[in-house]
Amino acid sequence: MSQEITKRILSSIIIMASALFFIIKGSFFYIFFLLVFFFITIYEWYKMTKNKNYFIIGLIFFTLSFFSAFLLRNIFLLDFILVILICISSDIGGYVFGKIFKGPKLTKISPNKTFSGMIGSFFLSITSALLYTEYYNLVYWTGDILLIAVILISSFSQIGDLTVSYFKRKSKIKNTGKIIPGHGGVLDRIDGMLFAIPFAFILFNYL
Repeated sequence: MSQEITKRILSSIIIMASALFFIIKGSFFYIFFLLVFFFITIYEWYKMTKNKNYFIIGLIFFTLSFFSAFLLRNIFLLDFILVILICISSDIGGYVFGKIFKGPKLTKISPNKTFSGMIGSFFLSITSALLYTEYYNLVYWTGDILLIAVILISSFSQIGDLTVSYFKRKSKIKNTGKIIPGHGGVLDRIDGMLFAIPFAFILFNYL
């Protein structure tokens, strides 16, 4: 179990570092990065849902989600990185707390999800967001606003995780791919972001 947790955390750190490089670089580098992830995601979604009538719905949603990621990075760079940080922290917090504390199951959709994992997702995402906004002195993220935003973004990230888990169960597969150690496929890794980023784009534009 400890090896799986270590593998998952290391994979997250490597992906985060790589993603930050392309996000900060911007321009062609970021577009290239998005397109690679987009086409891998669509391929994994196709393998999972081919011959299903909801393939097109997912294709449209993923397209809008990646387009939101493109826009959000160009409009709110530091805030976009904050969203990515919240999603990754939610994933790590949920996994680690769930494995350590276990407890009651959260839903039948994903048997591995627990209430302790949900609490861990919120705890680590809030902690990470506080440290991040403090480090960059993002004074417009006041205490109450930041707390509400983090909880909402983390919630959408967890909903995305559960939604993809639901479709994986329907397709009788454990992972959408094998490309990322400890995670499975790209879609397994970014499922929460696919839901959180469009929501964050709307939130930041009206906040």
